[in-house]
Amino acid sequence: MKQPRAGSSPVSEDDDDSPPLVLATNGSRGISLVRSPQTHGDLGLSVSGKTEEWQQGGLLAAPETLPLWDLGAIDRQRVVIVAPHPDDETLGCGGAIALLASKGYRVKVLVVSDGTGSHPNSQKYPAHILQAVRSQETISALKLLGVSPPDITFLQLKDGAVPTVTSPSFLDAKTLCRNYLQATLPDTIFLPWRHDPHADHRASWQLIQAAILSLGIAPQIIEYPIWDWDRHQQRQVADLSRIVGWRLDISSVLAQKTQAIGLYRSQLGQLIDDDPDGFCLSSEMLANFTRPWEVYFEEII
Repeated sequence: MKQPRAGSSPVSEDDDDSPPLVLATNGSRGISLVRSPQTHGDLGLSVSGKTEEWQQGGLLAAPETLPLWDLGAIDRQRVVIVAPHPDDETLGCGGAIALLASKGYRVKVLVVSDGTGSHPNSQKYPAHILQAVRSQETISALKLLGVSPPDITFLQLKDGAVPTVTSPSFLDAKTLCRNYLQATLPDTIFLPWRHDPHADHRASWQLIQAAILSLGIAPQIIEYPIWDWDRHQQRQVADLSRIVGWRLDISSVLAQKTQAIGLYRSQLGQLIDDDPDGFCLSSEMLANFTRPWEVYFEEII
C-alpha cells in the first residue's frame, strides 16, 4: 500500500504526536446513542469483556466486537465534522453525516488542508487545479450525503504540512480554527483520531483542541480512525484505559456513503494518469470504509 499522502509518511516515536494539550471536557451530549437490538452492554464504559479485549489487542484488532449502536435522539443540532483532507469526512464519517442530515440537522464540515499533496508530480493537475478538483469532489460527495455547499469550509492549509503545536505557524492556524468554532459553536465535533499515523490528522486534532480550550467551550468529542486501519502504519499507544470504542450502525445509508466515496475520482486512480507515484486508495483500504458500520472513539472524562 502506498504511504498516506506525498510527504506525509508516518514519523518516529520522537515526533510531536503527544502534544501538551488536555482533551477538552465533553459537555452535554450533542448526540445520544441508543442500544441496537443486536448488542448488549453499556457502550463499553466499564472496561470489561469485549472492550477489554479490544484495548489489549489494539484499537482495531477486532472492531466487529465493539458495541453496535444506532443514532438515537439528538439533543442539540450543532454538529461539526473536521476533515484533515478532502475525503476524510466521507471515508470516516460519511454514514454519520448521512444519518444526521436525514434527520433534518444542519451538519457543517471543516476541511483543514488543501489536498494538493496527493499528486505532486502531475503536469495536468498542478497544485491550483488539483485543489479545485478536490474541493469540488468534496462538495459533490457531501451534497449526496445531505450537506449543502454553504455548510462546507475549506481552511486550505498546506497538505502534508498542517501545523503542529511545535510549528511556528501553529498560532495562526489555531486562530483560523478558533474563529470557525466561535462562529459555529458546535455541540458535537467529529475529529480525526488523535494518534492517527498521518501527521496531518494528528495536527488537525491538536489545532481543534487548542481552539476549543481557548474558547472555553465543552463540546462532545467523537474521534474517528482513518490510517489506523492499515496495520502496518498503526502506532502503539501506551494507555488506552480512558478510551472507549463503539460502532455506529450505518446500514440504512451504506449505499449512499459508498456512492459518495466513488465521487473522489482523483483519489481512486480514475482521473490523474501522469503521476505514477501519486496517491491512490487501495481496495483493501476502501473495504474498511464500506462496512455497514463506522468505528468511533471517545475519552472517558
